[in-house]
Amino acid sequence: MPDRLAITDEITIGAQPSQAELKAMAQDGYRSVINLRHAGEDLMPLSPDQEGQAVRELGMEFRHVPVSMKDVDDATVDRFREALTDAPKPVFVHCKLGKRAGAFTMMAIGARQGLTGQQVLDRASELGMACDEGDMEAFVRDYVNRHSEAS
Repeated sequence: MPDRLAITDEITIGAQPSQAELKAMAQDGYRSVINLRHAGEDLMPLSPDQEGQAVRELGMEFRHVPVSMKDVDDATVDRFREALTDAPKPVFVHCKLGKRAGAFTMMAIGARQGLTGQQVLDRASELGMACDEGDMEAFVRDYVNRHSEAS
């Protein structure tokens, strides 16, 4: 998966941005950043608090929804979906490498669009994302099947 991937015109996902990349995002017109990393993860140039401060100083909004794939649950995805819905667009969603960001964004979009879990997995694969880490594939499929809104 590339460092950044536009999922829709309003949502881009990717890996942890640097301070310079945050500045470039603000200049490119991004209005929000959603960070899915837990404080203290390895290879984290800015803590979530530091990132939030930097993002706000650049005139964007910041949301922090810590996600651990070891104990992911529906409530965590629901919190992310709310943050994504409320965030001014365009928004950049990130984690360390972009895998959590991709999976969570695809679950949010798929549930909102009334897709099946398998349709979401297929679409993710078409975009070059694999939801194959641990039990992620089954979780994505099951979450979307349980929360898919009627089209």
